[in-house]
Amino acid sequence: MPVKIRLQRHGKKGKPFYWIVAADSRAKRDGRYLEKLGIYNPNTNPATIELNVDGAVTWLQNGAQPTDTAKAILSYKGALLKNHLAGGVRKGALTEEQAEAKFQEWVEAKAAKVGSKTEGLAKAEAEAKAKALEAEKAVNEARIAAQAPVVEETEAPAEEVEASNEEE
Repeated sequence: MPVKIRLQRHGKKGKPFYWIVAADSRAKRDGRYLEKLGIYNPNTNPATIELNVDGAVTWLQNGAQPTDTAKAILSYKGALLKNHLAGGVRKGALTEEQAEAKFQEWVEAKAAKVGSKTEGLAKAEAEAKAKALEAEKAVNEARIAAQAPVVEETEAPAEEVEASNEEE
């Protein structure tokens, strides 16, 4: 039975939400699957990905072929790296401890990279809010300034009328 690691679509129209599953390649896209490996939500920034890395590595070692998108997700979360390191352990190039140390080092670097992107997005959002607030203040000040001369003009003729009354 040929097995694929692929995405199974859920969610509503325009708001996709995917399960990452190991399924028979002959099954329907949203049909029966063998094991749910994780979730992928592209609606958030950065995209939310939860993946059972060990389960994905097990399926990869048993011959499951990931689709293009699933392969990108597995690579992003490190499942392909862990599978590669496991192959090195089987061949004797690495020990189990060395492979685990390399994987943990990669995971920490990846977490730092994602964290910096999240911080950058939060900073950009805060700057955008500050600019919007400044623009709104400027518009409000312009409105107040536009209304102020109208009030002064209506008062000026009244003063002129009073001055002309006093002269008489």
